[in-house]
Amino acid sequence: MMRAIAAGALASVMALLSGAAIADEGGVSFWVPGFFGSLAAVPQQPGWSLAGIVYNTNVRAGGDVALAREFDIGRVPLNFSGTASANVKADVPLGMLIPQYVFATPVLGGQAAVALLASYGRNDTSLTGTLNGIITPGHIPINFSIDRTDITWGFGDLIPMVSLRWNQGVNNWMIYGTGDIPVGAYQSTRLANIGIGHGTVDAGVGYTYFNPQTGHEFSAVLGFTANLENTSTNYTNGVDMHLDWGASQFLNKQDMIGLVGYVYRQISCDSGSGDHVGCFESQVVGIGPQIGHIFPIGKDLQGYLNLKIYGEFANEHRPDGWNVWLTFAISPATQTPPPSAQPALVRK
Repeated sequence: MMRAIAAGALASVMALLSGAAIADEGGVSFWVPGFFGSLAAVPQQPGWSLAGIVYNTNVRAGGDVALAREFDIGRVPLNFSGTASANVKADVPLGMLIPQYVFATPVLGGQAAVALLASYGRNDTSLTGTLNGIITPGHIPINFSIDRTDITWGFGDLIPMVSLRWNQGVNNWMIYGTGDIPVGAYQSTRLANIGIGHGTVDAGVGYTYFNPQTGHEFSAVLGFTANLENTSTNYTNGVDMHLDWGASQFLNKQDMIGLVGYVYRQISCDSGSGDHVGCFESQVVGIGPQIGHIFPIGKDLQGYLNLKIYGEFANEHRPDGWNVWLTFAISPATQTPPPSAQPALVRK
């Protein structure tokens, strides 16, 4: 069971960043819901670990997001006032690689870890429909059709993360800090990007209840994102709130099943001279199944496979759809202490 805990906790820190997570500036936010999952706050095995993720999201949105995207990439005059009868569709398959190191020496009484996420993939985004309105001054009527597809291949932004975890019986706590280093494939005039074009700072707290005797587990992680200005567009996204959760049942020492979900809500307005759509606060809710399996790799390592599938609903100023996470993680196996280190049995 302890091996399953370590592997599940490693999988919980897996995340990614893609231009398909539509919200905020023209449809792109830093936080991708699903970042954390089951066993998020449970301490892990000290040492190096490595995880790979195959991720795919397929989403669509209506005229509000379509118009925001057109303003964002400079295809609509800034003095345009009107509506869009249009749709935005995005299909983004990505691959991620995440090395992580867990320290054996306690920090503030907890377990410290550092990780770095790098990604590479494709963003296939299309926008079709019509825009109707006027250009001021002069109240000049304007009506034109849009039918455009943009496909971009490239590396995503780098995402470093630090975390601290504490354990007391069945209760586990975590704090984390992360952010965006905007070095990925991004152009402000492009419909599809892999990076987001600006830096961010994100921090939060998490809790996991896990009872190894019954196999019951529940985790929740609450975080907030502060966005820096995108200097290419003079646009600053509002503050985002996100809650990721997971609930699972271990069937045995190797296998688990359960549910995962998230709530994403922008809690302050976008701003900047490049904001031409107003406050544009967004939200989305997602839920779906998960399944996991752990297996030994030699004497000193263990592997973990986890599959999560989310369906989205209750969206505002953000498309909804589905996304899939397939994670394969390799981490140190739980070591059994030698006989001399094991506690002696006391006979009464």
